[in-house]
Amino acid sequence: MAAAPKTAIAATGAEAAPRGIGFALKKSFLSALVALILFSLMIGVRTEAGPTGQLVYWTRFNELAGVVAAVFVGSLLLELLRGWVGPIDADRFIPQSATSALKVVQRLLPPALLAFTLVFPIIFYEQRYILDLGILILTYVMLGWGLNVVVGLAGLLDLGYVAFYAVGAYSYALLATTFGFSFWICLPLAGILAAFCGVLLGFPVLRLKGDYLAIVTLAFGEIIRLILINWQTLTGGPNGITGIPRPSFFGIPFTNSDDGFASRFGLDFSPIHRIVFLFYLILALALITNWVTIRLRRLPIGRAWEAMREDEVACRALGINITTTKLTAFATGAMFGGFAGSFFATRQGFISPESFTFHESALVLAIVVLGGMGSQLGVALAALVMIGGFELFRDFEQYRMLVFGLAMVAIMIWRPRGLVGHREATVFLHHRTEISAELTREGRA
Repeated sequence: MAAAPKTAIAATGAEAAPRGIGFALKKSFLSALVALILFSLMIGVRTEAGPTGQLVYWTRFNELAGVVAAVFVGSLLLELLRGWVGPIDADRFIPQSATSALKVVQRLLPPALLAFTLVFPIIFYEQRYILDLGILILTYVMLGWGLNVVVGLAGLLDLGYVAFYAVGAYSYALLATTFGFSFWICLPLAGILAAFCGVLLGFPVLRLKGDYLAIVTLAFGEIIRLILINWQTLTGGPNGITGIPRPSFFGIPFTNSDDGFASRFGLDFSPIHRIVFLFYLILALALITNWVTIRLRRLPIGRAWEAMREDEVACRALGINITTTKLTAFATGAMFGGFAGSFFATRQGFISPESFTFHESALVLAIVVLGGMGSQLGVALAALVMIGGFELFRDFEQYRMLVFGLAMVAIMIWRPRGLVGHREATVFLHHRTEISAELTREGRA
């Protein structure tokens, strides 16, 4: 009885090799054909204005052929690799010793990153561009941690997260320019208004999930953007809002005056002081977001989010209120997005609807997915790699998007759950060994 399955398995493996090569060639040819159709319009055909004003069409066969050949060869190698080694999973090729070392690195990496971030402005004090890049990365880290509550913990696919980012920015701008409120008053108000919009979004999508939920959230983001463009009497329309007040250090402005920050502390005036303050401000906001998210994850509401992510039907059977769980997830994530938006407005001093397009939502969602849904460390690393990497590859211009697209595909193949894709339990039975031993003794007695 045991020999028959072995023979069948061996025969199946022997016959799989030729079929695998043929299947790989067929699939690679289809991939190359799709690439030819798509890139023929984007790369192969171009139009330019001629000397008399007419349109002149010209083609770039070399670039088009190179892209199609690269797609064919890459797809062929990938399929052959899958046929030889089976499903690609990076964990299969990592030895046990390396896995243990990786866990140690994951424990030591967060405090090391925090220590480096704290001294970052001191190291790069004279480099304005590096400081601005650090502020931008921390802004996306905060946005990623906020969206991680909705997508990573609650399992709700949100493609319109930029709407809450915009609500926070415009709330701060309108309150500061109209009523003259300071940053420290407008910040919580912007978060509350963004959370209210999150609740408004949550009610229509209570019965939706999956692709339908993504479509509705995407539509909500576009609705907010169109409102910002067309409600000119309130939002300024396409021109946006200018003259947004800058934050102060507990009432002390960063200006070259007698009551400015430099004069108060006996320093020479420098515009870098305000940049350093903004860096530590967004760092504090990001750390607060991280701390609150971790604390909420250990509370009953956080456990309800994770349970709903795994199986919504089982949650209903256990008596968990799905309505409250979804609304709190949307409101919490939206609140952090509103905080980030208010910081963005005070940092820029000018906002317009062009800053809150679908591209921003897609970028933040990519950071959450690539970093590992539910992983705080993974989101921070993904934001560092994506935002910082965009700047490092800026010289490549149009090719940098291709490079990052290939990198994202590779990560999704080798690490399907993200860079740090693991789901740790939030409830542990610390005394299970002692209880089991006691029950055993009582049974024997």
